[in-house]
Amino acid sequence: MRQRLTAEDRRKQLVGIGLMMLRTQPIHELSIDAVAAEAGISRGLLFHYFPTKRDFYIAVVSAAGRRLLRVTKPDPSLPADEQLRQMLVSFVAFVTRRRDSYISFVRGAAGGDVYVVEIYAETRAGLATRVLDLLGDSAAASEPASTVRMTVHAWLAYVEDLAIEWSGLPESDRPSSAAELVDQAIAALHSLRALAA
Repeated sequence: MRQRLTAEDRRKQLVGIGLMMLRTQPIHELSIDAVAAEAGISRGLLFHYFPTKRDFYIAVVSAAGRRLLRVTKPDPSLPADEQLRQMLVSFVAFVTRRRDSYISFVRGAAGGDVYVVEIYAETRAGLATRVLDLLGDSAAASEPASTVRMTVHAWLAYVEDLAIEWSGLPESDRPSSAAELVDQAIAALHSLRALAA
């Protein structure tokens, strides 16, 4: 006899299926019918847990943002510069491993889907705050007009695009290793901070 899932477990299961499907398609193309079928439930029952398609999409994209923040969280016992390196190594590995779903996340934000834009912005802000903390500029995180904060925010866009482009190349064609890519990103951050000073 199949064990009945609690409402919370069922929601987690459905979001997990959505995350899995997000690997190969943009969020707005996720099929509610396919998600329900994968879970072994009816479409109607899915809407019992998520009142609208938009509610489901928001839950999936939010989970994707939380996952990125979780997997890139460095070991706090390390010195700050090593934490930054560890965060970037994890970020490049994440983008490389989940390239299609990450691009789907980015393109969903670029496509103007309001809920995706908001979640993407929150995720980017979380990463920027983490970097600012590691740089010893925690105060800048709460100041939207801070030059340092804007510089770190823009630098993250650079790192993201660099990781997407690099991971899209066949391994034999990549002009650098993942470690060298991280070195380049860190050097760029220090150069940009010097320009912003």
